[in-house]
Amino acid sequence: MRRLWPRLLLLAYAALVLAFLVAPILAIVPLSFNAGSFLTYPLDGLSLRWYAEVLTTERWLRALGNSLIIAVPATALALVLGTFAAVGLAQARIRGKAVITGLLISPMIVPTIIAAVGMYFFFAPLGLVNSFPGLILAHAALGAPFVFVTVSATLATFDTSLVRAAASLGAPPMVVFFRVVMPLIAPGLIAGGLFAFATSFDEVIVVLFLGGPGERTLPREIFDGIREHVTPAITAVATILIILATALLAAMEALRRRSERLATRRDGR
Repeated sequence: MRRLWPRLLLLAYAALVLAFLVAPILAIVPLSFNAGSFLTYPLDGLSLRWYAEVLTTERWLRALGNSLIIAVPATALALVLGTFAAVGLAQARIRGKAVITGLLISPMIVPTIIAAVGMYFFFAPLGLVNSFPGLILAHAALGAPFVFVTVSATLATFDTSLVRAAASLGAPPMVVFFRVVMPLIAPGLIAGGLFAFATSFDEVIVVLFLGGPGERTLPREIFDGIREHVTPAITAVATILIILATALLAAMEALRRRSERLATRRDGR
């Protein structure tokens, strides 16, 4: 009984902290179903009018399309850059690997506003400001560190003897990578890709610096809406983004459990 009370207190404390963190987010969801035109409690009634507005208004649909146009290729580019960096650094036998790792993950540490200013001054002479290619490259740079970290974590338990065995049987390096390495690091690749996609899809500061009138993404529309004219349509978009983020987290948790099961099976053999 003495051991049970500390556990109950710890669970209660964790539940309070979780409620404190999640409650402000969950408070947005009921407002998206408000029949009135203001963000007020109690609600004026229940309605799906704001979801209908988001899904039928050209402004929001164009912003959603721009977000996907940027996020999908940025995620693909981040996967390539992050995976090659992780595999190359894992196989390298050089000094200063910690310094290189720090440089590769620096976009995760540096404040986004500083990264956005730096990207603006770097991209402006190249003519990449106010363009989709510039935003894709910028978002890929922000997402690549997440891929690097997840793939590096997967490679930490990778059995390099499999690569040597495949090479000894005459397989070229590219065949070894796609047939041996990639299937084993797939959970890290998918998790990193989900992180990179979420980072690009939710990013607003870099878009404010590098994007023009034709590159208005969903987060930028939300930002402008909060600054200019607040309506429950913003809470509807926010609720959709919350659902998307929750689905991504659930997918990553499923991948983590699958990876643990595969590792347990390999260790059992």
